[in-house]
Amino acid sequence: MKIYRPNGRCNIVGERVRLLRKHAGLSQEELAAKIQLEGLDLTQKAVSRIETGSRIVSDYELLYLCRALNVPLWELLPDQI
Repeated sequence: MKIYRPNGRCNIVGERVRLLRKHAGLSQEELAAKIQLEGLDLTQKAVSRIETGSRIVSDYELLYLCRALNVPLWELLPDQI
């Protein structure tokens, strides 16, 4: 399977995750802990890789990110693709 990296990134939500995480006053470790409490084993390192665009984000992980950040799904998507 070939992984496409438009603009050198594996995902389109990482920058928004970082922005929303910082807006919520959370560290990467705190965000990972909130996600783990929801039932998904996501580490601080995984959050870092999502934010930098070096990690693919699955559809179900998007839902966990939304719950942990308390935002609707569309908030994770960039304004323009």
